[in-house]
Amino acid sequence: MLEKTFDPAACEAHLYAQWEQSGLFAAHPEQPGTSFSIMFPPPNVTGTLHFGHALDFVLQDILIRSKRLEGCNVLWQPGTDHAGIATQMVVERVLDKEGLSRKEMGREKFLERVWAWKEQSGGQIIQQLRTLGASADWERERFTMDEGLSRAVRDVFVTLHQQGLIYRAKRLVNWDPAFRSAISDLEVENRETKGLMWYLRYPVEGGGMIVVGTTRPETMLGDTAVAVHPEDERYTGLIGKFVTLPLTGRRIPIVADTYSDPEKGSGAVKITPGHDFNDFEVGKRHALPMPSILDEAAAIWLDEITSELQDIEGLSSIAFVRSLEGKDRLEARKLIVEELERLEHIEKIEPHTLQVPYAERGGAIVEPRLTEQWYCDAATLAQPAIKAVEEGRIRFEPQQWENTYFAWMRDIQPWCISRQLWWGHRIPAWYGPEGSVFVARSEEEAFEQARAQFGAEVSLTRDEDVLDTWFSSALWPFTTLGWPDKTPELARYYPTSVLVTGFDIIFFWVARMMMMGLHFMDDVPFHTVLIHGLVRDERGQKMSKSKGNGLDPLDLVAEFGADATRMAICALTGPGRDIKFGRKRVEDYRTFITKIWNAARFCEMNGVKPVEGFDPSAVKSVLGRWLLDEASKAVSAARGALDSYRFDEYAGSCYRFVWNVFCDWFLELAKPAFAAENTPEQDEIRAVAAHVLGMILQIMHPVIPFVTEELWQSFGFGGSVAQSAWPALPQPRGAGEASAEMDWVIRLISEIRTLRSEMNIPPAQMVPVLLRDATPETLARAESWAAVIVRMARVASVSPLAGEPPKAAALTVIDEATLVLPLEGLIDIAAEIQRLEKEIDRLGKEIDKVERKLGNADFVARAKPEVVDENRDRLTSFTHDRTRLQAALSRLSGV
Repeated sequence: MLEKTFDPAACEAHLYAQWEQSGLFAAHPEQPGTSFSIMFPPPNVTGTLHFGHALDFVLQDILIRSKRLEGCNVLWQPGTDHAGIATQMVVERVLDKEGLSRKEMGREKFLERVWAWKEQSGGQIIQQLRTLGASADWERERFTMDEGLSRAVRDVFVTLHQQGLIYRAKRLVNWDPAFRSAISDLEVENRETKGLMWYLRYPVEGGGMIVVGTTRPETMLGDTAVAVHPEDERYTGLIGKFVTLPLTGRRIPIVADTYSDPEKGSGAVKITPGHDFNDFEVGKRHALPMPSILDEAAAIWLDEITSELQDIEGLSSIAFVRSLEGKDRLEARKLIVEELERLEHIEKIEPHTLQVPYAERGGAIVEPRLTEQWYCDAATLAQPAIKAVEEGRIRFEPQQWENTYFAWMRDIQPWCISRQLWWGHRIPAWYGPEGSVFVARSEEEAFEQARAQFGAEVSLTRDEDVLDTWFSSALWPFTTLGWPDKTPELARYYPTSVLVTGFDIIFFWVARMMMMGLHFMDDVPFHTVLIHGLVRDERGQKMSKSKGNGLDPLDLVAEFGADATRMAICALTGPGRDIKFGRKRVEDYRTFITKIWNAARFCEMNGVKPVEGFDPSAVKSVLGRWLLDEASKAVSAARGALDSYRFDEYAGSCYRFVWNVFCDWFLELAKPAFAAENTPEQDEIRAVAAHVLGMILQIMHPVIPFVTEELWQSFGFGGSVAQSAWPALPQPRGAGEASAEMDWVIRLISEIRTLRSEMNIPPAQMVPVLLRDATPETLARAESWAAVIVRMARVASVSPLAGEPPKAAALTVIDEATLVLPLEGLIDIAAEIQRLEKEIDRLGKEIDKVERKLGNADFVARAKPEVVDENRDRLTSFTHDRTRLQAALSRLSGV
């Protein structure tokens, strides 16, 4: 006997252990079946579960579990990412508390500590995903720095280098002065900041001044030109002339370049190629020098400009510039501004709002810095990846994200793949005499190359840098399957079926997996890229710790259960749109889980149990055939929604069938049959109820695995629901006629209920129902279902009406018949008319108020999107209510 209430905490852990012990999650490449595979987007080994993860992995698990039910040969490949900079930061903080530093320890000892931390504390997120019900093949869990993947990374690096697609170059990078390393664009957070714009006066040779605006006056030490637009008439006479740079005395040219915008500031811009990404491009176009004036800690560094310093009375001072050496950039800024003011080379200073780049981890202000790094020729690798999407071999869902993908890929820049860290895949390059570089799979191979080149033993020094974390992640779809070895897994599960991810890493990860997969496997890494939106709070705001509006999915699991949390995520996930999520949503779906449990318990109490050999096509009763037909529609809708990745529609179709059809109608309509004494109809309805309950558990198992497993086993359906089959569509004989009859009964009861509500008839008041102009077939239906109609619509009787309806009556039409509800003596019609008119008037005023708001273009443009949406929802609700009350008033006015 089922417990009175479903307790998720009492069953989740033991059911999950049961699944694991039974080998449910294990992939078997040698077995038959259509392959279906998904690769975990590997979470950082430092990570703990947040809502972005929960969304990602719940959607994947729904697909994986549904494909198992379909009989596919399934692999869900799990693993974690070594997360270079994030992990190094975490461990350095631990060391700092112990009074130790990475540099004092040395590389080898530090890496020992990182590995120890990883074994002890890393991978916590994997345990948390188990709590959420993730059914990955944990026996195959990989780590981006395990030995197999490390070997593959070295192989890829060496191969690309041999092909000329990996090389060293000096370019601008995002530089984190705290970590003293290059970082990726994804690790940079641009924050809107209130700052200042300084307008500096540069003397033009031959007389006069040219004014340039800057938000970073300290970088003027590295200026190598002033740019003006070639069509800006104010400056056409100055193009080709030179200015003398204040403070340093360097002579720099005035160049014509369309980068300069005549409409902004003075129309002239200082060009600092070594410290600004746009200026770097201008510098390349004009072959300008590119000195660096900041060191790795973002302190002033003068080595590359010292030879050009000059003392010029009232303009520049070698002593002043040298006094800046070693000072932090912001301290230097203050001193430089003071000196420029003293020399009267500041035209004006204005408040200015600007975007300042901060390191996502650590919070240091990121500095564009010119350094020598390892690069990958992304433009060459991108061409096959662009073609794969153009030809439809990879498709984006929703398709609109293809435009974003193409925009990035068709303007792709060289990929900086080196990082100045210790934790990560060390670059397999060794440096020898005379500037020689040997890229090899091992140290022994590097020495062999050196001996072959120099004809003798030489000393080699390995590159200190490690690879960008995204480099090893880009190889994830095939290296986790055993590449470069030819494994059964690689043959069976590559290409993978679908990648589920957020839009924010389309370029950083998705595109790079495409490039690497096509290059090394000569095939796409996945057929479909499913892009989901961001998880936001109920008001549409992005969840964040600083706002205090974040939700911990594990807290929701503890309070409401994993199933309710998963169902809420699924039901709210539409194609590519952001998700407004709140506790109330999960609470609502806990109510739904309870509804399923109570329905199953009601069935159990009424003797419902599986019938071996049950044949849906042999069912005779109208009610049974109707339910089987509705179940068939629900199964088709659920499968279709999953196949098109419409998770919201999948959840919605299941919800409507369970709540509206099975619980609200079938179980209520079946009560007389359940109460009968050992009749054939009773046995049949019980068998139908059991069969359809089993179907419900099967189609809903992917999203609510725990409660469906608990009920499946409790009812004795056999084995595990997770290892059963997606239900076949029942095809009862005469389903069309049965559905037509039941639809009529349901519409009749619903119309009676609506009339009672609109006419404000008290619930306890039993009224007769009359049918006028009904056909013999309709009257026969009414007579057959009279007992059910009386009970469910709370009426005294159902009978035909031969003549005219009573004067005091409410009327509505169902098919050819007129439904008549006599009202004589039941309500005060005049008072009811007055009540309805008053409420209609109130709703009219509310509608006018909201329509004025929404008709105001300024309001729609300035208000937050969630506020606009809320007002649109209110307008829809008010309009619906007014229409309903107007219909009721119309009925009463005719009485």
